[in-house]
Amino acid sequence: MNYIDVFNGDADGICSLVQMRNANPQNARLITGVKRDIDLLKRIDASPDDHITVLDISYEKNSADVQRLLEQGAVIEYFDHHKSGALANHPRLKTVINDQSSTVCTGLLVDQHLGGKFRAWALVAAFGDNLNDVAMALGKESGFDQESLSLLQRLGIYINYNSYGESLSDLFFHPDALFQHLQPYATPFDFIQDNKTIFSTLEAGYKEDMASAEASTYLYQTAESAAILFQNAQWARRVSGVYINDLANQYPGRAHALITENADGTFRISIRSPLERKGLHADELASQFVSGGGRKGAAGINALPADEFNRFVDTFKAFYA
Repeated sequence: MNYIDVFNGDADGICSLVQMRNANPQNARLITGVKRDIDLLKRIDASPDDHITVLDISYEKNSADVQRLLEQGAVIEYFDHHKSGALANHPRLKTVINDQSSTVCTGLLVDQHLGGKFRAWALVAAFGDNLNDVAMALGKESGFDQESLSLLQRLGIYINYNSYGESLSDLFFHPDALFQHLQPYATPFDFIQDNKTIFSTLEAGYKEDMASAEASTYLYQTAESAAILFQNAQWARRVSGVYINDLANQYPGRAHALITENADGTFRISIRSPLERKGLHADELASQFVSGGGRKGAAGINALPADEFNRFVDTFKAFYA
């Protein structure tokens, strides 16, 4: 059997796979990329000897390739929490998908699947996906003290931070290389102890980029919503996801849009729904635009054309008014 692991390059995708491969070690081919690179199944041509594990990328965005790979004879195991659309019914497809809850991430789904065997890695995934309340509650229930949880939170933030960029050249570590550094460790604490250089590199980059972000000005801000525009710069591409998570936590009653100019003149947009105002789902807003998608609490648009900029801002304002 040939194993192929396909995973989002963010904290949730990486830490989900760390759990899976600690539970069931395999010498697998790794397929990943920057956070917004989610059409990953297109890279595979399968055979009946292939077992494909997919973690934390939208089924809806990959459904045609799922069908193609099944027809080629592959076995597919699919874990995710993004908008899924209609799922195929096939004997070689196993899905563990929950796109109905804003308090779950792929790492937590894998944690449930494995019976909590690598709970600390699931907590890193949840912290990386900005599920802070969920992760703190589960962590305390699992016996972790506050100091340990704060360290897991920092690691989740830094791994997630490393995933944002227009291309892999924007990142400090290629996601597959970062996974390979993490995978040998049953706990994140052991990884941090043995890999202080990796941890400190991500921490220093995060702090420097966050300082640049905090010096930026708003396009507009009201009690209901706010939008910020970043110019085309490497630091801006790296920090966009973690900075908007930080804003969402600081102002839980407000929706946020972080708009970053791409090199080709289009715009990459991150959207966060208000943490305290449920029912206004970010994926529903993002899906109104080509290349948009995500989940209920957090969504995005990969390449908004410049002539759609004003329509997006107006739609965002109205949606969260």
